[in-house]
Amino acid sequence: MARSRFLPDNFTLALIAVVVLASVLPPEGAAAVWFALATKGVVALLFFLHGAKLSRQAVLAGIGHWRLHLLVVACTFVLFPLLGWALRPLLAPLVTPELYLGVLFLTTVPATVQSAISFTAVARGNMAAAVCSASASTMLGIFITPLLVGLVLPQAQGGAQQDVWASIGHILLQLFAPFAAGQLLRPWVGAFIGRHAAGMKFVDQGSVLLVVYTAFGASVVDGLWRQLPPSALAALVLVCALLLALVLASTTWLARRLGFSKEDEITIVFCGSKKSLVSGVPMAQVLFAPQLAGVVVLPLMVFHQLQLMVCAVLAQRYARRASSSSDA
Repeated sequence: MARSRFLPDNFTLALIAVVVLASVLPPEGAAAVWFALATKGVVALLFFLHGAKLSRQAVLAGIGHWRLHLLVVACTFVLFPLLGWALRPLLAPLVTPELYLGVLFLTTVPATVQSAISFTAVARGNMAAAVCSASASTMLGIFITPLLVGLVLPQAQGGAQQDVWASIGHILLQLFAPFAAGQLLRPWVGAFIGRHAAGMKFVDQGSVLLVVYTAFGASVVDGLWRQLPPSALAALVLVCALLLALVLASTTWLARRLGFSKEDEITIVFCGSKKSLVSGVPMAQVLFAPQLAGVVVLPLMVFHQLQLMVCAVLAQRYARRASSSSDA
């Protein structure tokens, strides 16, 4: 029997299992040191593979559509943070200060690549532009996210590292350097990675699970569950749902207001409304203290599942409209 589209996918179930494991058996002492070192290694491998997988030809195929790309980047790195900040009087009272910090962090991270492109394909949008926009968001996020964290988050609760340039340096060393190495070595390793796409997905998801376990475990050791009431977790789901609804409505309205075609509108909606768990979790590990990183990534984890469920339904609706138009 096929799984309902409203049920969590296997990766989300694995995330929940890792959170439970970190809550019951967090890494402590020498184990915590070992996991921290292993986390840095797998994150470097993850971004190396991202760089090696990124096809320059695919990016160049869609790069000419600059108005679309500019709008997607603006939605990802301007609209999201503005909404998170403007809604502070409404959102902050619903969750703990640490969770609200996580909500603001989620607004600063880059867009997804795989799911944005997949949903665009299902909905019959502009695929070349989707590949270009999603890939560009990942690269730009390496530089823009720490800048946004420095601008927005310290004013909220002061949890982020105060030295923005030091944070950018850490991001460049741990994330961009492996990414650039992957791009440089793509002519030699790209074909091998393409033949082993299933294994690469395992590295993607496995690295996120390891980072979540390490970060969440540090937060649990620091007393996370004693400080986090269940009501705040329930409110967090509502906060993420409200943020997603506002962004989806805004991207749709902007695409139509600016006169984009239906195919371009689909690309803008699915690329401009996504936030990347794969990029965001490692960035949180770099930008925040270990005991805070686990709490900060919780809103991103919740938003990740919501965007998958809602956008799966939305993509099918776009596809049915496209089919009806072609049959007419």
